[in-house]
Amino acid sequence: MDWKRSLQGRLASIRASKKSEQELKDEEMELFTKYYIEWKGGRKSGDMSYMNIPRFYYRLPAEDEVLLQKLREESRAVFLQRKSRELLDNEELQASPMIGEEAVINYENFLKVGEKAGPKCKQFFTAKIFAKLLHNDPYGRISIVQFFNYVMRKVWLHQTRIGLSLYDVAGQGYLRESDLENYILELIPTLPQLDGLEKSFYSFYVCTAVRKFFFFLDPLRTGKIKIQDILACSFLDDLLELRDEELCKESQETNWFSAPSALRVYGQYLNLDKDHNGMLSKEELSRYGTGTLTNIFLDRVFQECLTYDGEMDYKTYLDFVLALENRKEPAALQYIFKLLDIENKGYLNVFSLNYFFRAIQEQMKIHGQEPVSFQDVKDEIFDMVKPKDPYKISLQDLINSSQGDTVTSILIDLNGFWTYENREVLVASDNDSAADVDDT
Repeated sequence: MDWKRSLQGRLASIRASKKSEQELKDEEMELFTKYYIEWKGGRKSGDMSYMNIPRFYYRLPAEDEVLLQKLREESRAVFLQRKSRELLDNEELQASPMIGEEAVINYENFLKVGEKAGPKCKQFFTAKIFAKLLHNDPYGRISIVQFFNYVMRKVWLHQTRIGLSLYDVAGQGYLRESDLENYILELIPTLPQLDGLEKSFYSFYVCTAVRKFFFFLDPLRTGKIKIQDILACSFLDDLLELRDEELCKESQETNWFSAPSALRVYGQYLNLDKDHNGMLSKEELSRYGTGTLTNIFLDRVFQECLTYDGEMDYKTYLDFVLALENRKEPAALQYIFKLLDIENKGYLNVFSLNYFFRAIQEQMKIHGQEPVSFQDVKDEIFDMVKPKDPYKISLQDLINSSQGDTVTSILIDLNGFWTYENREVLVASDNDSAADVDDT
């Protein structure tokens, strides 16, 4: 190459001259830089336009740089306050010209309303948002109520994001477990449905609430969750639903974050803890639910999950409960699949299925029932899941089949297997009961 020969020739002439070693090195570097910029760098000599690229990386202050940390915290707080002031507050939302007597509005009038709206509202009166809310209206109109709800939702999301960001100590767009604990602890007084909780129970309530976020939103167990993921899921909606003073009993019972639900889960934990040491042994956990989980499955729980001297604490118990109560969810199936994958191969084969089902057969004998053939159960499982590989069932196969909850119940819980085995009888019984109700 021309530049290579030129460089070599130049270097040879420099070495022939009587210069010190340092001078030669400096001249060599200068020459290399010149040619690199001209040819290899693809820039003309003297063209320093690359210097115009804005700085995009700022290192985080170290732990011992207290002043820089404080400056960063204050800067973020001021920034978030400014962003908060840019949002519509409740009074502005109610006073805005978005609500009218007409149920629908066309694009022309939509723009007119946008002109009358305040500066904070103008961002919502765009063609993009109008098109997003347009649904098969023959006259090209959108629902005013739907538009107002859209604005309310957007404002709520921004407000919540700012609120969560105040707890983002690292300022990297995610919350650690301790950050989310602080957020929920300070949220409790604003939720009327939690007024009855004793302050001594707050720490257990916070642990119960935070665990659901991390169980489902941190599958890799990194110890942090993106704020964006928190906003995208429905858990915050469930939590903030507790602001409703007239929330019905049924909604409270199905809401993980409600006081009755948290007290139920913690009460179960205390009831299982027969020796009152604040931890659960395998024997104590075996009485969970209907008490029909197999010993082999429980062995795997204590082998794979975090324990302390062979006993399980409340946080580990919460993961266990969330997995078993939500067996249709991918995160729960991932938890159980890891326990079933005894060879750690990333799939279940006939050996794995037989290993767990033998415990079901043994329990059937203990209860005086005729054990079911494993071959029949194995064939049914593979028929239900329909894995890509006819000899292996992966976690993704279980999730895709929508039968993961049934398959796992068959393998780990006698009561779950019995329910599956007698499903036709149970359906017929339900139909008879419904018919009796109709007759009355």
